[in-house]
This record gives sequence, C-alpha cells and structure tokens, in this order.
Amino acid sequence: MSAHCQVTGRAPGFGKQVSHSHVRTNRRWNPNIQRKRYFLPSEGRTVTLRVSAKGIKTIDRDGIEAVVARIRARGEKI
Repeated sequence: MSAHCQVTGRAPGFGKQVSHSHVRTNRRWNPNIQRKRYFLPSEGRTVTLRVSAKGIKTIDRDGIEAVVARIRARGEKI
C-alpha cells in the first residue's frame, strides 16, 4: 500500500539527496502513517484507518464521526 493518509491526504514528498561529494540521488520523504482503530458509536463498530500523525490530531480535534463523514463524502469506502 502507498503511504497516503486517509484523513489529510498527505502523500510522500520527492526530491534529491545530496551527498558530501554533491552527487544527487532520488529519495522520498514518507509521511508518518499509522494504522489506527476507532470506534464509531453511531454504527456500533470499529473502523481501521491509515492516518498520519497530523490526521490523528485532526480526529482528536473534530471527532471521529465528523472525520468519517468527510471521508465518505469524498467517495472513499471505509
């Protein structure tokens, strides 16, 4: 699976790694993706989300119900 956050949409950043001799090679910066389980009281079940650290903070701030509603409005299946 790719390193994409289901809440914020964060994806890997791409660039160059520059060595001491100034040789440039490709590299990528992956977001801090975690698999987290959340309980949805309205459905009486848990959902597993792939979220970044910032996505976890967003869920803490807005609530899991509001975040899941946003994800479903985008057309993503949970």
